[in-house]
Amino acid sequence: MMLFNKASGAQGAAQAGGDDLIIDTTTQTFMADVIEESKTRPVLVDFWAPWCGPCKTLGPVIEKAVRAQKGKVKLAKMNIDEHPAIAGRLGVQSIPAVFAFVNGQPVDGFMGAVPESQVKTFIERLLGGAVDADMAEVLAAGEQALVDGDAPGAAEIFAHVLQQEPDNLKAFGGLVRAQVLGGALEQARATLDMVPAGKENDSAISAARAALELAEQAASLGEIAPLEAAVAADPSDHQARFDLALAYNARNQRDLALQHLLDIVKRDRAWNEDGARKQIVQFFEAWGSTDPHTVSGRRKLSTILFS
Repeated sequence: MMLFNKASGAQGAAQAGGDDLIIDTTTQTFMADVIEESKTRPVLVDFWAPWCGPCKTLGPVIEKAVRAQKGKVKLAKMNIDEHPAIAGRLGVQSIPAVFAFVNGQPVDGFMGAVPESQVKTFIERLLGGAVDADMAEVLAAGEQALVDGDAPGAAEIFAHVLQQEPDNLKAFGGLVRAQVLGGALEQARATLDMVPAGKENDSAISAARAALELAEQAASLGEIAPLEAAVAADPSDHQARFDLALAYNARNQRDLALQHLLDIVKRDRAWNEDGARKQIVQFFEAWGSTDPHTVSGRRKLSTILFS
């Protein structure tokens, strides 16, 4: 069941004082003014009435706070004497009442003529949540680009995040991994050197460092074809298989890389002082704990070790 019906026709709300950040909304235009608009930026809805003294106190305070955010948030004012339906659906029992909408849904609110400091804190908290959500989506897009093998796209996304948040460790780690994926190992090393002091052991940075170290190892192995030929000629040549796994990982062929190391563990757990298992663990660190290859790889490794 829909809480709000779509408005028919163009937006009909009158602008409050000619300011597009602060508008008067109606039952008919609420969908466009608030629900749809809140998918772009947070919208506050101020339910008021001409006879309400506290409403006259809160009005200028909330308008000032909204304007101070310079377009990051919008205010829609609704006269409940003229348009009572929306307030009724939201369960408003006293005014002034303010509801915050984000992505088409009411997410927070308050009632009464609260002090200016409280209004500012309310808006800052609202915007902080929206910014965090937006940034999480951007970082997720960067991670997906890495999974898809799009090194330039991932690097662009993570670099954009760092322009806005220079100390964002997830973005630092993502940028390093994107540079590694693209073969820019010296650039990746330089990016690692720029990580804020004291943050070198953060999980995102550790994963990036592990990815770089693996790529540097693989770079010394040369072409992949001779390694594949060596393993085909002698399946018990664990060193060739180990090197082949490193080479596959450097090419983002994680399934094949994992498969060859697991094969060594099956054949000879003690080879090279448990080297294959240790290398698998380093793969997991470089790929990240939530990577699908890490998740499935842990299960496969456990099955071998405890069978």
